[in-house]
Amino acid sequence: MSESDFRSLYRGLRDRAADDGRPERGTLGLITPERLVAAASQVRYGRTVSLAAPIETRPGPDDPQPASHRMIAPAEGQLDAHGEQFARDRFAMNVHGDADSHLDALCHVVFDGELYGGAPASTVTPQGAGTLTLDLVRDGIVGRGVLLDIPRLRGVPWLDPGDHVTADDLKAAEDAQGVTVGPGDLLFVRVGHRRRRQRLGAWNAARARAGLHPTAMRFVAERGVAALGSDGNNDTAPSAVTEIPFPVHVLAVNALGLHLMDYLDFEDLVPECERSARWHFLCVVAPLRLPAATGSPVNPIAVL
Repeated sequence: MSESDFRSLYRGLRDRAADDGRPERGTLGLITPERLVAAASQVRYGRTVSLAAPIETRPGPDDPQPASHRMIAPAEGQLDAHGEQFARDRFAMNVHGDADSHLDALCHVVFDGELYGGAPASTVTPQGAGTLTLDLVRDGIVGRGVLLDIPRLRGVPWLDPGDHVTADDLKAAEDAQGVTVGPGDLLFVRVGHRRRRQRLGAWNAARARAGLHPTAMRFVAERGVAALGSDGNNDTAPSAVTEIPFPVHVLAVNALGLHLMDYLDFEDLVPECERSARWHFLCVVAPLRLPAATGSPVNPIAVL
């Protein structure tokens, strides 16, 4: 895809978002109270499934600077002491890595010096972001989740790194799974990244991974998707647009005001959906409350 074609697509999606009069919260405004109630009413079995992978603490090809976790109490030899003791620990991580499940806030992607809605990039400072931050989702993201399984559609265990998911793939998966993505839905697109990693081991996902083709974002916009997640990065590597390394991030976060969730894990969800023959579910996403942050580790929960 040429840069000029990408920019034309970007302008079209940005103008669409402006014409829809979306507020500061972007596409989350599409999750109306009525749609949330309808999503909750679809719960049938009372089963819950995590859509997050365990946080990595050991370096790997896709995670050279993993999260750190260390115990800070009790001191050695204190556990057997008489009376009350507390075990305490400390955790730190690079939120926007290539291994851990995380959510991108709307201030995460700068394009041509601007954030979503034309907010100046200068609002992001060394002290934190000043607008479009994680604080927009302090009350969580709750709605109807829909999983589209592209490897299942193609009859393969996973998509090879560098492969693209197109709008036609998304529509074909809807037909094959008997589900339709609609306004206010949380769309989850499986490319099989986690299964490949489990079977073959980690690789440098920054250089090679499966993801959405930029033109698939027309489908996302036309269906009124409220949030988008994948078991990969959502973007393919190498990029379909040579000059733009993360075109899907630019189109989703910067043009549409759409929160992204990267590197989720659907391997426990797929068999539950197959067992019930239902590819939609109530989904609850609860990021940390970090008011000036550009993202957060996240553990979405599907409720079937």
